[in-house]
Amino acid sequence: MDSALSASAKRVQDALNSFGVDCRVKELGESTRTAVDAANAVGCEVGQIVKSLVFRGKESGKAVFVVASGANMVNEKVLASLTGEKIERATPDFVREQTGYAIGGVSPVGHPAPLTTFIDEDLLGYTELWAAAGTPNAVFALTPEQLCHITSGQVAAIKK
Repeated sequence: MDSALSASAKRVQDALNSFGVDCRVKELGESTRTAVDAANAVGCEVGQIVKSLVFRGKESGKAVFVVASGANMVNEKVLASLTGEKIERATPDFVREQTGYAIGGVSPVGHPAPLTTFIDEDLLGYTELWAAAGTPNAVFALTPEQLCHITSGQVAAIKK
């Protein structure tokens, strides 16, 4: 089954397998590029969509990875206080360099190296979540517990 996946989606599936979680990447006919698109495509609430966002520390230049509920905006001031430095939104090139994926398909797993990660606490209120899987039309379902496991992220109150 995995052989039918595109290279980026297969990389996500391989990463999920390496964590020992029972999650299956699905490539859909419709776009899942935005949280609303993804929710419509899989038939869930926008809040159940895991938005994978990359910020950059202004002083350190280090990536800060955030997985947020699709219904929420990230409070960058809170994120800055969590990281101990001012942050800025990452450029598309920086996102691809740090995650290995283009914006619109950034997965919470399968990055070239571990990233400092924060998890929107609102995601823990759902029983099922959906995350991007490497392309703008690939997704996988997972539980909040699985998200915490595969990202090793710190759960935080980061919504605006």
